[in-house]
Amino acid sequence: MARLISLEQAEAIVRACKAEADRIGQPMNIAVVDDGANLVTFSSMDGTKLVGVDIAQRKALTAVYFQADTKDLAALVQPGQPLFGIESTSGGRLVVFGGGVLLRDASGEVAGGVGVSAGSVEQDHQVADAGRAVFAP
Repeated sequence: MARLISLEQAEAIVRACKAEADRIGQPMNIAVVDDGANLVTFSSMDGTKLVGVDIAQRKALTAVYFQADTKDLAALVQPGQPLFGIESTSGGRLVVFGGGVLLRDASGEVAGGVGVSAGSVEQDHQVADAGRAVFAP
């Protein structure tokens, strides 16, 4: 089965993310994964926080696994909410705060995800969303 996102598309997403990160003045770690949450491409901008390397990849994976933007999961994992504790069931692979966005193909199928880390949660989502905006299935 072929990927629903090509390397060329993934690289275009990274370029758009880098442009937005440059525009806001926050170097980022940027990961693009396919519909199986497998890494397609990754970029770590000069001057970024190294802790974000793993986090960016995990945000992209989480978006694919949940078929949702990670910012939309935060409320669901709070104490007393339906997904409270889900992060601990995954061996630390899930990241349930902003910066991961879902990519869908023209028919609405999950094509992959973009994960961004190193800024504030809002900046991470903003940069990831800029990448999603150029995804052309």
